[in-house]
Amino acid sequence: MQLVDFYHPTEASVEELFFARNARTALTVGHARGVILLALQDTGIALYEYTPLQIKQAITGYGRADKEQVQEMVCLLLGLPEIPRPDDAADALAAAVCHAHSFSAARRLASSEGGSVL
Repeated sequence: MQLVDFYHPTEASVEELFFARNARTALTVGHARGVILLALQDTGIALYEYTPLQIKQAITGYGRADKEQVQEMVCLLLGLPEIPRPDDAADALAAAVCHAHSFSAARRLASSEGGSVL
């Protein structure tokens, strides 16, 4: 909540969960995701969810890219001196870049057609 109070974001993006190979990891990630979604709901921040395939497609141009390819592209796209660590930080930035690209494209399309954004 401190970051929300400091930066005052109006939108947030998260990766949708659809499966996990390890039940313990899935449970932990599910708990963390639930806390994040609740916090966003409580603050009124607009939430956008993207599948891993959508994020990989937006970042690398290939929906089946591996984690290393996504991390390298996040680094290149954002002009970072090195890959963000831990891996979750790179994943979060990839979701944010995906949203920026997707929402920007939707906004441009809507304005050219005179329609609503989403």
